[in-house]
Amino acid sequence: IEPDTPIEQVFEYKTYSINGVSFDMVAVEGGSFTMGTAYWQDSDAQNNEKPTHQVTLSDYMIAKTEVTQELWQAVMGSNPSRFEGTNLPVESVSWNDCQEFIRKLNQLTGKNFRLPTEAEWEYAARGGKESMGYMYAGSDTLNNVACRYDYRSSDKTHPVKQKQPNELGLYDMSGNIWEWCQDWYGSYSNNAQTNPTGSTSCSNRVIRGGSWDLEDKYCRVSIRGYW
Repeated sequence: IEPDTPIEQVFEYKTYSINGVSFDMVAVEGGSFTMGTAYWQDSDAQNNEKPTHQVTLSDYMIAKTEVTQELWQAVMGSNPSRFEGTNLPVESVSWNDCQEFIRKLNQLTGKNFRLPTEAEWEYAARGGKESMGYMYAGSDTLNNVACRYDYRSSDKTHPVKQKQPNELGLYDMSGNIWEWCQDWYGSYSNNAQTNPTGSTSCSNRVIRGGSWDLEDKYCRVSIRGYW
């Protein structure tokens, strides 16, 4: 690949179209990585980010951007978002709302989409096998890759793909809006795992990536939340 090759030509994409609205899925080559962060690696590490542990994942695909309001509208026929805009990420949606969106998306495409597991989300945010070890999804400088209130005049979400992508060509995995994962939220163990699917006993689902109105430390690739 030549140095000036557009990012879209570097990675394997598959484009889908729903009622005239297109979205891209990016191929992620599986592999092993250290999930979580310890205090000796990052002074902002939270208790729920440890212990660090080895995770091995199979190949999968993940959306290049957060689901836009345009795509949500095309699938669901409505837009629940507080901040309205065609290319803004959809927000104000529950985990169950997302399951209904995916159910309808699968009906329309004949495919088997789902939310990423927490491990798949973190591996992709870190850049998979292309990872450079950044603190945020694609950089050690958050403003390079994340739309946030601290660095702009408007107090709201921003359209997708406004900042640099990470090593896999994925956008906005740090900042903008929290992103749902498939898993129930639970504590980490130090055991090595293959294709983990999260806790089996909890009442909350995992959210990842931070959002537009949070401090830098809450937008790191290893930060964990739940709702």
